Amino acid sequence: MATKDTVDTYFGAWCEADPEKRRPLIDKCWSDGGIYVDPMADVAGRDGLEATIAGFHAQMPGASIVLNGPIDEHHGRIRFPWALKAADGSMPIKGIDVGQLAPDGRLASILGFWDNAPGG
Repeated sequence: MATKDTVDTYFGAWCEADPEKRRPLIDKCWSDGGIYVDPMADVAGRDGLEATIAGFHAQMPGASIVLNGPIDEHHGRIRFPWALKAADGSMPIKGIDVGQLAPDGRLASILGFWDNAPGG
């Protein structure tokens, strides 16, 4: 899978509130044992990512995470800016993710940083 397709599928998973529709997206873009870390989470595997995304939707109904700029890539590593788009259309949190691709093109890891998280 091309990197852009992988990242688009990853964002599709974050935007999908229905777990039955979300899981196939995670399976498509997330490698076996992939690691996800951000200021609120540190999980491994598809089940861990699924639980993190489900928690996001439970805490912020109607919100989504959207790509907010270009994807940079070299040597199997990627980075891209994102924004949390609230149900009212505002973007209260922005950040950048840095990741590594698995040999099959899926995401092996994502390390997320928040630029302007509430409270600091």
